[in-house]
Amino acid sequence: MRSALDWTISLALLIIGCVTVIIPTPASVNIAAIFVIFTGILLVVVLRSAWKDKETGELYHKKEFYFPQSCRDRIIRSVSEDIENIDTGEEDKGNGLRLDLFYSRHNGKAFLQVFEYIPYRYEPATEFYEQPVSKVQKLLK
Repeated sequence: MRSALDWTISLALLIIGCVTVIIPTPASVNIAAIFVIFTGILLVVVLRSAWKDKETGELYHKKEFYFPQSCRDRIIRSVSEDIENIDTGEEDKGNGLRLDLFYSRHNGKAFLQVFEYIPYRYEPATEFYEQPVSKVQKLLK
């Protein structure tokens, strides 16, 4: 599912690129405009910031956080027991762990899952944990 922001960005790139190609401009500008059009088409295919729950029809947004492998036990404990006090100080200092956060402000639910990097892919290290959005506000900032 694509959000309105995804569509807006993609359509803006497509329109800007097409208008630039249509109006008389130097060849170098037309080449750049073709790349802008290509980027707009690629983003329509790739960009995805909303996921729909097939059972309930609710839309969820996703955020990803990356942590070094040395934080494994602390992150898993925080996700399963005390998400409000999760320490994000070491975020983006490694990619051994990935924390996925799916949240919906509309229904007030958030789902968290920790993944562990095993060469060439991330494997689930925990099951999904459901939390109220109010408890994950620290992660949403």
